[in-house]
Amino acid sequence: MSDDMNDWNQQIIAEFRANGGKVGGPFEGAPMVLVTHTGAKTGTQRTTPLMAQERGDDLVVFASKAGAPDNPDWYHNLVANPTATVEFGADTFPVTARVAEGDERAGLWTAQKAAYPQFQGYEEATTRTIPVVVLERS
Repeated sequence: MSDDMNDWNQQIIAEFRANGGKVGGPFEGAPMVLVTHTGAKTGTQRTTPLMAQERGDDLVVFASKAGAPDNPDWYHNLVANPTATVEFGADTFPVTARVAEGDERAGLWTAQKAAYPQFQGYEEATTRTIPVVVLERS
């Protein structure tokens, strides 16, 4: 991750924690989570701010990386080490990540694009299938 992106993420994380899970700017009003995951190669704990979709007690996140040609590092980390911690609003809880497949993925992805049209643009910008990750409370 570039230093600029890391700095930007750190600002979002600080704002999220200072405001009970709410942030402004391009994410104002969007459901946001902080996912603390373990690096696949380093074993280092990392926290990533992500837009999320609520699904019952679970949360769903999207490895769009704004339509980049490769998946984000956090996705690789969750595939390698699916145990993580989520901050959502003022709550913090453990989760187990799993990649949605088939009809489940299609339904979640369609709902995300309907709610946040920029995700359609991300899909059009890349040739990869954007992974959808379900964060199940554990």
